[in-house]
Amino acid sequence: VQLVESGGGLVQPGESLRLSCAAAGFTFSSYYMSWYRQVPEKERELVAGISGSGAATDYADIVKGRFTISRDNAQNTVYLQMNSLKPEDTATYYCKVRWRATDYWGQGTQVTVSS
Repeated sequence: VQLVESGGGLVQPGESLRLSCAAAGFTFSSYYMSWYRQVPEKERELVAGISGSGAATDYADIVKGRFTISRDNAQNTVYLQMNSLKPEDTATYYCKVRWRATDYWGQGTQVTVSS
């Protein structure tokens, strides 16, 4: 299983970013995919999740209405569209899949929101 995130960067408050997570090594369309984020000295927190078909999504309350998770099963990629970014969204963002009872994580992509 391999997960590779990209798309992070430095943006100003109110701007947008789209993160991507390219997956390999498992039947992508069969698995729920999640985005998490983490800041130093805090636990990793769930941001959003999406079912294998893409029909069902879940969001943390703090990002509802601003972030949108989606997936392209033909490209084995899951996305996180982040709008109206706030300084408190600054974190390293990770995608995750639970495959055969084991959680697999990407290396993370840094998002910094600052004026």
